[in-house]
Amino acid sequence: MFESIWSDIKQQFSYGNALTKIILVNIGVFVFVNLVRIILMIVDGSAPPPSYEPFIHFFTISSNGWHNLTHPWVFITHMFLHEGFWHIFWNMLLLYWFGRIVGDLLGDWRVLPIYLLSGLAGGLTYFIVANIPTFWVFGSYALGASAAVMGTLAVAGMMAPDYILHLILIGPVRLKWVVLVLIFLDVVALSWGSNSGGSIAHLGGAAMGFFIAAQLQRGNDLTRPVANWLSQLDAWLKSLRSGRRK
Repeated sequence: MFESIWSDIKQQFSYGNALTKIILVNIGVFVFVNLVRIILMIVDGSAPPPSYEPFIHFFTISSNGWHNLTHPWVFITHMFLHEGFWHIFWNMLLLYWFGRIVGDLLGDWRVLPIYLLSGLAGGLTYFIVANIPTFWVFGSYALGASAAVMGTLAVAGMMAPDYILHLILIGPVRLKWVVLVLIFLDVVALSWGSNSGGSIAHLGGAAMGFFIAAQLQRGNDLTRPVANWLSQLDAWLKSLRSGRRK
């Protein structure tokens, strides 16, 4: 059974679209992180395990500039990292809904660049605001795909504002109203204080999504340089694998 499951995952990752691959990476990282947490609970003999926090901080963007400079990969890894089930569940569900719209409208190859640019913008927004003395941000580090998802949502809303979504218990709703409500909830969440850092990151990701869409409407494609770089990286990795086989 497990061999069959692994075969299906490899097939989807090899031949699936960009959205499928992003979701699979997020789920894979989620499973890995929680397995490590269980192992560390056994090794440390306590819950939560003391050694878990340094482990997770190794991959998350921090409010500390020195941490980010000495761990430059966190600007990418933090947007694929989730700890709680409901955190990844809602992020991947929203990404699936709105990522499909973006892929259908703008092309599958733009989905990952939008995800990366929005996630990076969200992480940088969190870092900048967390270091403003007059702004109270809870949490010394940030993780999750929420900013990238909000950027994807913003692009979908800008490019197809009158797209009809059929929501359970609500019925048909135009996409622009869904975008407006979700952004409004993040603005309101700033006053709650429990996850102000996360809300700031979400808004930063959404702002990047709006900017990408506005530039596309003017004929400026911010996703193409990222897509070209990803294509070159993929070609380089394939050449390495080919060399190892030989």
